[in-house]
Amino acid sequence: MINFNPNDFEPVRRIALEFPNAADSLSHYDTPSVKIKKHLLCRLNENGEWIVVRTDFESRDHFLEQYPESCFITPHYQNYPYICLQVNNYSTDLARAVLESGYKAIIAKKKK
Repeated sequence: MINFNPNDFEPVRRIALEFPNAADSLSHYDTPSVKIKKHLLCRLNENGEWIVVRTDFESRDHFLEQYPESCFITPHYQNYPYICLQVNNYSTDLARAVLESGYKAIIAKKKK
């Protein structure tokens, strides 16, 4: 179901845009997103209930274990290095940590 409020993405967007080469973009169903060059860092899911963030598998496991009230994955993302943050149920520090892990994963991938 497509039902999102772009304002729910704003706190994560502001943090994500602090990273070098970060830029606003649009993703699936015209949901707001932030990309590092052409690589997706984060986006608001079209259902408006969560924000998808790039990470690496090790960091994802850590965030899922330490922050089960805020972080989860859907079956769709099981085999991909992404994590979901519940909209309006995460701290600024957690969002910054997850985004930083994603930024580092994107940079590491580009170096290979």
